[in-house]
Amino acid sequence: MQQEQDLPEAGSQKLEARSNKSVAVIGGGLAGLAAGCALSDAGFRVILFERRPYVGGRASSYEHPGTGEVVDNCQHVLLGCCTNLIHFYEQLGVNDKIQWFNNLTFIEPGGRASRLASSFLPAPLHNLPAFFGASSLSFADKLGIARALTAMMFSPNVADDPRQNFLQWLEKHGQTERSIERFWKVVLVSALNEDLDRLSVRYAVQVFRESFLKSAEAGKMGVPRVPLSDLYGSATGYIRSHGGEVLLRSSVSAIQPDDQGVRISGPGGEQNFDYVVIAVPFQAAAAMLPADALAGPLKQMLGRFESSSITGVHLWFDRQITNLPHAVLLDRTIQWMFHKSKFHQKVDANANQRGAAMPGSSPNAQPASPGSYIELVISASKTLVEKSRQEVLDLALAELAEFFPSVKEAKVVKATVIKEVYATYSVLPGLDQYRPGAKTAWPRLFLAGDWTSTGWPATMEGAIRSGYLAAEALTESAGQPKKFLVPDLKAKGLMRLFG
Repeated sequence: MQQEQDLPEAGSQKLEARSNKSVAVIGGGLAGLAAGCALSDAGFRVILFERRPYVGGRASSYEHPGTGEVVDNCQHVLLGCCTNLIHFYEQLGVNDKIQWFNNLTFIEPGGRASRLASSFLPAPLHNLPAFFGASSLSFADKLGIARALTAMMFSPNVADDPRQNFLQWLEKHGQTERSIERFWKVVLVSALNEDLDRLSVRYAVQVFRESFLKSAEAGKMGVPRVPLSDLYGSATGYIRSHGGEVLLRSSVSAIQPDDQGVRISGPGGEQNFDYVVIAVPFQAAAAMLPADALAGPLKQMLGRFESSSITGVHLWFDRQITNLPHAVLLDRTIQWMFHKSKFHQKVDANANQRGAAMPGSSPNAQPASPGSYIELVISASKTLVEKSRQEVLDLALAELAEFFPSVKEAKVVKATVIKEVYATYSVLPGLDQYRPGAKTAWPRLFLAGDWTSTGWPATMEGAIRSGYLAAEALTESAGQPKKFLVPDLKAKGLMRLFG
């Protein structure tokens, strides 16, 4: 096994050609990678430390020891409104590794399907024909949903009210039980990974305004064609090509900032840096903060955060169980089906170490076998955390057969269950007042992470924005201010009248 890597000499000859300002980025998740790439562009000498043997953080992949397959820790998707994430992909040159879909299929137990797709009508009416044609909702359900969406159109800046959760907001706006279960819950539990009675109204409304109402382009869904660490491993090469380093299996145990710089400690020793960006989950950030009086208020803020879990069920069948590439599954524990062998590019087991796909593979490559690889996703999966692997598999297979009867005849060749107990922070009502900005009480120490004050919830887009915001704050502090955030997607059609 590869050993912990020694901390590099910040004054090494290799790095001096770039700049005399060094930055340690702690954490190789999306926030840390975004900050590292942005600061590399700005001419800083970036050293990124990641304790795992791969980058990507909670959006990563690895060779699963029980199956021998490269699996994502959880299926991640993006939408057309994720402008900073899309910009990040373009910066790394991996935007062609995202497959875009313009429609969603909603399936009821028994197999009846409804499809949501945009039409020629201007936003926000572009989904109207498909929406009113959906068989999973009654006409009364649809009228209620339309009234609530109209209210959202006229409310571009909803306050984060600690006294009201989104379920209460829906009840106030006359939503039926079926519309809550088959529309609002389906979208928001998947997008924000929390139950409706624990969701901030501000961010629930933001999801619908940004993705459903602004434009048809905003609602497009992108799915990676390659394992996640293969996708984000490209950032490793990007930082190194700009004179920086990415050190895997390299943890940081202590941080000691002062007015002149920051000393970090790890198994490889100690090293001084001009600046440090902490880009780890909120729990790890709280534990990593300096042990001095200045840390008290920030630790109290982070103590307000809670986590929510996601469970992924990976199934390899001996035959095709459906022709659909993905589907939303209604009224059951399992919520999403991703037919990964329909769009996933085949890579070798070591690809996520290198950030490159297997030579000769095609973005549309299909597996040679007639079988299919399916991933089922259950967001806000608190009820599954204590269940055994076999209990989760039995539940998932029984429910999947209700949507796709061919599952009953298919043989499961391989299977695994991956539980991300601390997958995201919960976007609780009133949490905004406790989300810290990028700057800290220490002038040379900065924060990045989807949990910081980005204006976005716990998403990949929020993580990238946090990395860019940390880079902007750091360059300003260094007297070299630069902007990295890109603008939001503009509203189109009639939505231009509503902001």
